[in-house]
Amino acid sequence: MKLDILVFGAHPDDAELGAGATIAKEVANGKKVGIVDLTRGELGTRGSAEIRDKEAAAAAEILGVTVRKNLEFADGFFTNDRQHQLEIIKMIRKYRPETVLCNAIDDRHIDHAKGSKLVSDACFLSGLIKIDTKIDGEEKWQEAWRPKLVHHYIQWKNLEPDFVVDVSEFIDLKVKAIMAYSSQFYDPKSKEPETPISSKNFIDSVVYRSRDLGRMVGISYGEGFTTERFVAVKSLDSLI
Repeated sequence: MKLDILVFGAHPDDAELGAGATIAKEVANGKKVGIVDLTRGELGTRGSAEIRDKEAAAAAEILGVTVRKNLEFADGFFTNDRQHQLEIIKMIRKYRPETVLCNAIDDRHIDHAKGSKLVSDACFLSGLIKIDTKIDGEEKWQEAWRPKLVHHYIQWKNLEPDFVVDVSEFIDLKVKAIMAYSSQFYDPKSKEPETPISSKNFIDSVVYRSRDLGRMVGISYGEGFTTERFVAVKSLDSLI
């Protein structure tokens, strides 16, 4: 199965928080989009890995993605080494995306920057023909594949984006997908411990960041990304 876009997140809910509206927009535009979660978020203060599994499936359905897979790396303890790189390379070669979206290059949670570099490195290595990989249960060796573009979404920290996607028509769907993770985010009836992301202010901040990015570029709502190379346009009037 070939995908147009493959989105990686260190934890279930990273993709929704960082790029949920962009994912929904690309799906609405006919693109095939997949999500790969590196861990099950088992170290999260609230909920459990089993609950997060169900929430991730519900969020994927809301966004309309083609496939969602969890690599079950160790939350908090995965490393950027050969073993982990090979597992990500297998996903890249299986789905052959033109574009990869992944975690913020710098952030509050240590897994975010770590996951960002891990995926970025794997995207490069995936294009090397002398690295042999095979999906479990399949006899055929995978062909090398390197995504054309690797972009990083923005998470807790207010990083300066290299470009902003107009997601004005999809912000409500983004919030709906985020709130599918009811164990993690604002719920006034919850008896679980408070965390930095469980407050109403946090959910509000996701929306007003998008609104502020939109203000900066003359649209209603935007999602910002950093990129690993210069962004090319076909002509000056192709910009918003």
